[in-house]
Amino acid sequence: MVYLLLLFNILMLVSGQVLWKMAVANVEKWDVQTVLALIISPYFIGGALLYVMATGLWLVILTKLPLSVAYPSQSLSYIFGAIVALMIFKETLQPVQWVGMAIIVFGVFLIAK
Repeated sequence: MVYLLLLFNILMLVSGQVLWKMAVANVEKWDVQTVLALIISPYFIGGALLYVMATGLWLVILTKLPLSVAYPSQSLSYIFGAIVALMIFKETLQPVQWVGMAIIVFGVFLIAK
C-alpha cells in the first residue's frame, strides 16, 4: 500500500511539473508583468496545488518508509517526466537517455528490495 502512495506522490509531482511547463510555454521574456501573469495562471496554480498535496502525502509516506528507500524511489519521477516530455511536448529522447532511465529503474528496484 505504501508503494502505491509513493507512486501517487511521484505522479502528482510529475503532473505539477507538466502544468508548470505549460504555464511557461509561451514566455519569451521574463519581467515583472510576466511573473504576475504567471502567478495567476491556472496552469501555475494547478501545479502549485499538486505540489502542496504531494508534500502532504510525502509526510505520510515518510512515516511508513525509511528515508533511504523513499527518497531514492522518487527518482522514478525523472522517468515519468521524460516519458511525458516525449508524449505531450514531443521532445526527443536520445538512446543514452533511455539507458540512463533503465539504470535509474534498476537502481530503484535494488533500493526497494
